[in-house]
Order: sequence, then structure tokens, then C-alpha cells
Amino acid sequence: MPADHDVLTIAELGRALKARRGMAPLRVGTRASPLALAQTESFLAHLRALCPFLRDFQVLKPEAFETTGDAIQDRRLAEIGGKGLFAKEIHEALLAGTIDLAVHSLKDLETPLPEGILLACVLPREDARDVLVLGPRLREAGGGEAADPFALLPQGAVIGTSSVRRQAQLLARRPDLEVRLLRGNVGTRLAKLERGEADATLLARAGLVRLGLVGTVPHLVLGPEEMVPAAGQGIIGVTVRSEDHELAALLAAVEDRAARAVATAEREMLAALDGSCRTPIGGYARIEGEALVLTGLVARADGTFHLKRTEAAPPAEAARLGRALGEALREAAPPDIFAADIFA
Repeated sequence: MPADHDVLTIAELGRALKARRGMAPLRVGTRASPLALAQTESFLAHLRALCPFLRDFQVLKPEAFETTGDAIQDRRLAEIGGKGLFAKEIHEALLAGTIDLAVHSLKDLETPLPEGILLACVLPREDARDVLVLGPRLREAGGGEAADPFALLPQGAVIGTSSVRRQAQLLARRPDLEVRLLRGNVGTRLAKLERGEADATLLARAGLVRLGLVGTVPHLVLGPEEMVPAAGQGIIGVTVRSEDHELAALLAAVEDRAARAVATAEREMLAALDGSCRTPIGGYARIEGEALVLTGLVARADGTFHLKRTEAAPPAEAARLGRALGEALREAAPPDIFAADIFA
């Protein structure tokens, strides 16, 4: 039992939940991807460890949803409706009452959430950094460790990604590179890379860790100073119905407080920027000593504009810090950065 979780409080909340639900099982939903299912099992293991009384509820095997974001693979998210499409069907089921809670990669949750949906819990952050994965051609050419991982990419190399955040930061460093659309879950993208659809790709290291692929997929880790991560990257988030007060209170009691602070700062920064999936935005918060440090990035997708700033505040002021940095970045950026037709 982690020291920052109150055993008595959790037990009391469990009794309140039982009084509300009786013996009704808790039903969990998530995306159908291998990573989403692995994250859900990780969350449920965490929950059972902290809440042994949950055996009385018989937590059902997660229901896996193929979301619109998963089904459409030949276009950028910005062209089909944004990151909320990775949760649309799941949240519809949550609001309809067919599931009781939903497990997500926090970076895939829109800001703000749909009415009636609450982010009740976040888990400890896994490694938030991006990684560069080289395809067969570059590996055979001797790609390996380097002080500057991007130096391993030859002139005009084709980089596969669907992320405008990654694209913008790559092209700011290496305008000679060619970026092509590469979508799909982690396994799908790695398979496409092996087939030669790109010379290299970028992934979140957290996904490799949770899928047990760190030792089998050669990759080069990109520090946040080289590639600012996506807001929420590496964090598992759990949503519930806003009206389900007892379950929300229990989940809040077992969440990771440090992860909540960094997630709040990053998501508040996104809200202040009011950016879409068309806007290259990065956000990375971390706790350093007694301070919460937040780095924010806005850029043009073609890499011709790149603005990065860092601010700090006490963790208790996470929301204010995020809003302030988001507003400062928006004020300093050219208006076209946030134009809806940036890819038109």
C-alpha cells in the first residue's frame, strides 16, 4: 500500500460505493488496441491492490471498443474530427450506462470532456519521452547511438507519423526530411516501418514499456528538450459519469497526486491555447524539488515557426500555471498557428 493512500478513507469510500451499488459488478471499457488493453489491466491491478474489497463487486473483463479514430487510418485525426474520436464510442457507452468507467491514454482525451463525463483518476506517469525508431534500411546502414539522434537520418529521409506535433519539431531541426502519414496502433506502425513505408517513425516510449517491447524494438530516446512530448503522454486516465459520485470519490482517493498535478497543468495549458489536432502543441510538466515545472510548445506544422517556453509554480497552483503559460504562448504566437484551415 503506497504511503500517500489512506487505507481507512479508501475502505470508507468502498462501503459507500457498496451501499449505492449493492453487488452489481463494475463494468470497464477501453479501446480494442493491445496497448489500451494492457493499460486497462495495469489500472485494474492497481485498483485491486489498493481496494481488496472490490472482489465483492466482481470487476468484469473490460469491454473493448473500436473507436472512430481506430477505424479510419488513411487520414489525419484533424481531418475526421480530432482526438476525441479515440473516446467517442466509449463515452457514449459510459453515458448510456452500459459501462461504469473507462480507461484511456490521457493524451487521447479531448479538452474539455463531454458534458456528464469526469476525469476521476490518473495513474503514475510512465516515461513521457518520444523515441525514434529506425527502419531496416537505416539500421542496416549502421544507425545506432548518437549524441544527436536526428543526425542518423540521411538527407531527405522519409519519416512516418500522423502527429503534427512531432512533424513540426522534426522539420524545425531538419527541414530536409520528408514527412508522410503513418497511422495505426503501435504494432501496425512498426509493421509498416518494417515493410519500408518509411525510413523511420516516432513513438511514445510509454507504449513500448507497457507492451513489453523496450528490449525488442531498437529505438533512440528523445529527451524533452529535443522533442517536447504531447500533453498527457505516458499517463493513464480513467473517466466516469459525473453523477456517479461514490465511484468518482473512490477513484480520486487511489490516484497518483503527482500525476494529477502534471496532468492538470498540461491540460489547462491546452485549454488556454484552444488548439486542435491541427495545431502542433507540446506540453510537458514535471515536479522538480518543491516546484512544478511546465514546458509548452506551439509551432507551425512545416517547422517554420517554433516557440517554446518554461514556467514554474508550486504543484498546488497547477491549473493557474497551465493557463498562464498557455495564454502567454498564444499571445506570442502568430494568429495563423491556430487557424482551422492550416492543412487546407
